[in-house]
Amino acid sequence: MSKFEVTAPYDGAVLKEYEYHTKGQALDALKRAHAAYADRDGWLTGKRRIEILDSLAAKIESRVDQLALQAAREGGKPLQDSLVEVRRAVSGVKVARDSVAKLTGNEVPMGINEKSLGRWAVTYREPRGVVLAISAFNHPFNLLIHQVVTAVAAGCPVLVKPAESTPMSCESLVSMLREAGLEEPWCQMLLTDHDVTAALVADKRVSFLTFIGSSKVGWMLRSKLAPGARCALEHGGVAPAIVDETANLDDAIPLLTKGGFYHAGQVCVSVQRIYAHASIKESLTKRLVEAAKALKVGDPTHEDTEVGPLIRPGEVERVHDWVTEAKAEGAKVLCGGKPLSKTTYAPTVLLDPPDDARVSREEVFGPVVSVYGYDDIHDAVRRANLEDAYFQAALFTNRLDRALDVGRRLHGMAVMVNDHTAFRVDWMPFGGHRDSGLNLGGIEHSMRDMTIERMIVFRQE
Repeated sequence: MSKFEVTAPYDGAVLKEYEYHTKGQALDALKRAHAAYADRDGWLTGKRRIEILDSLAAKIESRVDQLALQAAREGGKPLQDSLVEVRRAVSGVKVARDSVAKLTGNEVPMGINEKSLGRWAVTYREPRGVVLAISAFNHPFNLLIHQVVTAVAAGCPVLVKPAESTPMSCESLVSMLREAGLEEPWCQMLLTDHDVTAALVADKRVSFLTFIGSSKVGWMLRSKLAPGARCALEHGGVAPAIVDETANLDDAIPLLTKGGFYHAGQVCVSVQRIYAHASIKESLTKRLVEAAKALKVGDPTHEDTEVGPLIRPGEVERVHDWVTEAKAEGAKVLCGGKPLSKTTYAPTVLLDPPDDARVSREEVFGPVVSVYGYDDIHDAVRRANLEDAYFQAALFTNRLDRALDVGRRLHGMAVMVNDHTAFRVDWMPFGGHRDSGLNLGGIEHSMRDMTIERMIVFRQE
């Protein structure tokens, strides 16, 4: 069997060694999961699922510091943010637990015409089947709450393939589910290469695919799904924020800074493009630069680090190439614009890159924020709206009429008013449209997607 090492993004230290699962091992795992689903009498009752999730939440809560440090080491997100992530995971498990009781059907009207007389009908929800969860590195613990715990809460067996960079958090979650009483066929971690992963996706025993990652890979995997299989794809955006002349900059600057440089910009809804009204552009830019320069970049396991490394050195090189290209095309580099080491990049603010520069039309996934001026709000909306990127957007304004109007015009499945684009709570619908994704996440929404609605019609004699 071939092996791979998990290394710390910041200093390259080897954290653990794993073996890839062979195709045979992966298909055996799928066979066990499918057999668990096929045995209807062995399905997890709602009561049992709630018990398991209650126990899981308690176990995570008792290990917050340990799990956060592990996530910071393997994924590079600063410890202060990893602590927030793991604490949020506890809340997410509880949301899933409470949502078990909401997986209900409805009465279907009968007796309202001649044909339906003497009949009564109800729908109910049941597990869809085996879930295949393919996750990403940037939230190595909490993403699994949305992909794996939701499957358990919905009563589905789940196979989970974590990002190769961050399997340790996944291993911990699966282990805690075992401790909580979930039997092995109902949740199995797989470490597979691209070919084996594609074979799993295409297998007709997989009923639902939940994928978080690049649009190129997501759409490719969707094309391989067996007939009847469903999926939820979460890709990324090029998140815009419009700041108008009435906005409160004292409130906006900290939010834009956090939204733009959180986890070194490696978040699918990071603030990437800020459109500032001409009357406040200079002040906003100056204050954003001051805030970016003040951020502490360094070892993510240190409590005071605010910006950690990029996930691999090659990403530092790529981000620098994009910044260098934007500068050559006319953008001004107001701060940053250079690697600080082989693994870290300085928080960077660019001024007025061309609208066709890569930093303006593609997801940077790095600590780079661009500021653009505008005179007319409708022009700002036009420039902010990209044809394919359609995830989350933001508007800072003190005008209610503008919030209602522009909020509807901006491309985004969710538009935040007076908040950054990366705002999220676990019970809200969350997802992209067009190239940014397919279908919605959010714990309760995912659980409903992982179930099917069936109907029984009773005829009275």
